[in-house]
Amino acid sequence: MKMPRCARLFQLAGCTLALGVAGCTGWWAVGPDYKEPEIQAADVPLPDAGYPTTNKTETGEFKAAATNEDPRAEIDAGSIRAWWTQFNDDVLTNLVETAVSNNLSFLMAQERLVQARWALVGSAAAFLPSVTMDGTYARSGAHGFTSSRGGSGTAYHGDHWNSGFDASWEIDVFGGTRRAYEAAEAQLDATAYSLADAWVSLTAEIASTYVQLRTVQERLTVARANLKLQSETYEILKSRLDSGIGDELAVNQAKYNVEQTRASIPNLLSSEEQLMNAIAILAGTMPGVLHDMLRPLPARDWLIAPQRVAAIPLDAMRHRPDVRAAERSLAAQVASVGVAEAQLFPKFYINGSIGLDSIDANKFFRRDAFMGSIGPAFRWPLFQGGNLVAAMKQAESKMSEAALKYELAVQTAYGEARNAYSSYTQEYHRYQSLQGAVKAAQDAVNISQDLYKNGLADFNNVLDAQRSLLTLEEALTISRGKITTDLISLYKALGGGIAL
Repeated sequence: MKMPRCARLFQLAGCTLALGVAGCTGWWAVGPDYKEPEIQAADVPLPDAGYPTTNKTETGEFKAAATNEDPRAEIDAGSIRAWWTQFNDDVLTNLVETAVSNNLSFLMAQERLVQARWALVGSAAAFLPSVTMDGTYARSGAHGFTSSRGGSGTAYHGDHWNSGFDASWEIDVFGGTRRAYEAAEAQLDATAYSLADAWVSLTAEIASTYVQLRTVQERLTVARANLKLQSETYEILKSRLDSGIGDELAVNQAKYNVEQTRASIPNLLSSEEQLMNAIAILAGTMPGVLHDMLRPLPARDWLIAPQRVAAIPLDAMRHRPDVRAAERSLAAQVASVGVAEAQLFPKFYINGSIGLDSIDANKFFRRDAFMGSIGPAFRWPLFQGGNLVAAMKQAESKMSEAALKYELAVQTAYGEARNAYSSYTQEYHRYQSLQGAVKAAQDAVNISQDLYKNGLADFNNVLDAQRSLLTLEEALTISRGKITTDLISLYKALGGGIAL
């Protein structure tokens, strides 16, 4: 039995499609294959100042505790995961959770991941045939004396109906489509790691800003306590002067001491407002909404048990989200070289069409109106004025740049981890010295006041002691907050719980 024309056409299309698929899956792809670069880490000691002891060196510096006397806990994957919970602060924990859900910059990063996923879907579509459907209707006519009618004098009017499907499928002989898919897949990975890096940065930033806020509020407490102390001294001196037994110079000196301390408070209040607004924006809310929650200062010490790092392994740095994003971007750029190189080679297609064509609407759906075609085609850009070669060289240069960016990302990660660890451990030594200085300043204030009351010392001693107490107490408060922010920076530098 003779096979109908449409059946033979479908059979030929099926055979051609099967051959094309078999060829695409088995052929090689032009361009370099990706291999993750090898980077060697220098075997150098960590910048660990150690935990300070009361024993001092010959130059008067605090000594680091011996290994068997070091009370610091070692930072590991368990201690760094959800690190903000170590502070046992419900407000901070709530802020971090709110920020991860509502922060607008983080939500935008999530949308970029969605875009990358759809870009990968679009890249995969290049493996499939493209099919379009179209349809036309035309009403044509000609006068009887036109050249098309041969001057017969008979006018003509006719209809033309046409509808069908056109299909085209590129056989990925040289792998350009596969390389494009590799690039899109790697770029999706890079975007996912960038999202993880945004999470690490967001949690660290909101926690650090929160600690800065509490530090400013503690500085306000210190300033107000010193203002009260200085005001009491001033009132005593003024009362004695009003009684005719005081010293007018001492009263004026006490007055400017009071006003100098009072003048420091507005700047601290302004900083408090700015930090509360910054926290609100990080949490994805309107500034001012969180003030009632943030303004009360908890009666607690921010310092948690001191911690140390045994080593900064290369794998930990290579798996930091920002470093992984740079590595995946490099993989995408390597694949893009293959995409550009594939443009130098011919492209092979299987084209086909099937449809109906008739000049009579009543006969449009009959078998005689059927038409179709299928067959191979190729296109080879033989001369493009050097444009394709230039595009390939540009892709290769971008690949080299991406490799350098990846290496720089690893170096930067190491530098950030070492800097944060150095700052964290050294600040403990500074903090211990400041503790001793504050205790001495408090004693100096009491002694100088007693000596002045007994007429054994000038009032300048009282002024100097009070000013020094305020300065040192503020420095101690700042140092206590800095130890915590340095620890947060260290957690972030180690990957924020993702790298370890």
